[in-house]
Amino acid sequence: MIEGVDVEFKELDRIRGTLPDSIPKEIVAFANTEGGELYIGIRNDGSVVGVSDPDDVMTRISNTVHDTILPDVMPFIQIRPVELESKQVIKTTIAVGTQRPYYLAKEGLKPNGVFVRRGSACIPLNEAGIREMIMETSGKSYEECRSLNQDLTFESLQSEMAARKIEFGPAQMKTLKMIGSDGLYTNLALLLSDQCAHTIKAAVFQGSDDVIFRERKEFSGSLLKQLNDAYQFLDFYNKTEATFTGLRRTDQRDYPEEAVREALLNSIIHRDYLFSGSTIINMYDDHIEFISLGGLVRGISMDAILMGVSQSRNPNLASVFYRLGLVESYGTGIRNIMRLYKGFDRQPVFKSAEGAFVVELYNRNDHTANEGNSVLGGMVSQTDFMQETEEVRAAVYQKAKEQGKVTRKEVEQEFGFGSTKAYNILKTLCKAGLLIQQKSGNRTVYLPL
Repeated sequence: MIEGVDVEFKELDRIRGTLPDSIPKEIVAFANTEGGELYIGIRNDGSVVGVSDPDDVMTRISNTVHDTILPDVMPFIQIRPVELESKQVIKTTIAVGTQRPYYLAKEGLKPNGVFVRRGSACIPLNEAGIREMIMETSGKSYEECRSLNQDLTFESLQSEMAARKIEFGPAQMKTLKMIGSDGLYTNLALLLSDQCAHTIKAAVFQGSDDVIFRERKEFSGSLLKQLNDAYQFLDFYNKTEATFTGLRRTDQRDYPEEAVREALLNSIIHRDYLFSGSTIINMYDDHIEFISLGGLVRGISMDAILMGVSQSRNPNLASVFYRLGLVESYGTGIRNIMRLYKGFDRQPVFKSAEGAFVVELYNRNDHTANEGNSVLGGMVSQTDFMQETEEVRAAVYQKAKEQGKVTRKEVEQEFGFGSTKAYNILKTLCKAGLLIQQKSGNRTVYLPL
C-alpha cells in the first residue's frame, strides 16, 4: 500500500506513545472529500511498526474524533484492528459525511478549520470553497446558509428598523430568516450586519471614458448603510439644469432620482454574493453604469426581464428591503426606469453577460447623449441599438484600416453615434485584438493590428 487520496499512514509518538496531533485534521479531510482509510501503526514509507495496545488506541481515536470534530462525524467512521506482517494495526475507515463541511471545533468554519484531501496531502479549504460545500450539501441558496462569521452586530439595521417603528429582536430575525433552524446567523444576517464583507465601489470620471478620475469612493458596512452612502454620493453629482420658456423656469436633474434609486437597489438586491468582488458604479459626463456580479438568474431571459418578470436571486434580502419600504413591489424596478425615460431619445440600456448585469442610465441634460440612435445612416429600434452588430463593428474596423487610424469623434460623425456608443464599439474591437488604443498628444487614436 502507498499513501494517496484515500489512504493515509500514521504512527504513534515513539517516545510518549500518543496519537499524532494531525489525526482530527486527516479525518476531517477524508469526510469532506471522498472518504478513505487511516492506518495507525504504519510509517509514511509504508513500513509496518504496529501498536502494542489496540484497544487503548481505538478508544483514544474515538474520544479524539468525538471531542474535536463538528458536526458529529462518528456515524461515518469504523475503527477496527487488523493484522499486517504479524503486527496489530488500527484501521479507521471514514465515509463521506452528509453534513459537510466538517471542521475542527476549536477553529470553526474557517480555512484553518476545514480541510480536504488533494492527492496524499491534507490542505485547508478557502472561504469560497467552504461556502460552495455548504450550499452543495444543504441544497440552500447563499443567503439561507449559515454565515462563516458569527460575531455580528446590527447597528445600521436596528437604526433603519427604529426609524420605521418596526420591532426588531431575535424573534423577528428568525422570521426574516436571519437566524436559521440551527440557531446560527445565516448569510442574510451577514449581508445586513455591520461586518458585511462586500462593498460598493463608485467612481466619477471626467468626460465619457474611464481615463481621468474626478473622485472615487468605496462604501462598506451593512448593505443598508452602503445603499444610503452610495445614493448620497451619486445624488451629489446629479446636477440640475434650468431652462426658460418665456418667464417660466423648468429644472431638470441629469438623471431621474427614482431611476438612480431603482438601479442602485437592483444592483444590491439581485447580485450574486458568492462572488467576492465589489458592486461597481461608474459615473461619466453622459451616463452612469451600475455593474453587479452574477448576471441573470438561470432560466430568465433579458426579454422576460424587460416584460416585468422577476425572479430574485436573494428573495429573503428582497423581502427585508420590502418590509423597510425601500422597494414597492417585486419585478417593477426595470420597468420603472424605462417609464422615467419615456420620451427621451436615449433610453436606458440593460446588458447581461455571464457573471455580470449592467444598467446604463443616460444624462438627460447631455446634448451629445440625445443625438438619436442612428446606425449606418438608418434608424433602428432600441433592441437593435443595444446589440452591437458584426456589420457595424466591421464597418468601423474597415474605416480604421483605410485611414491607418481612427478616432472616436470620427466614428461619431461617420455613423451618427453618440460618444458612448462610439467608445463602446472601439473598446470591443480593442478587446477582440483588432485595434490598439494609443495616445497622440491630447487625443486618443485607435490603430488597426
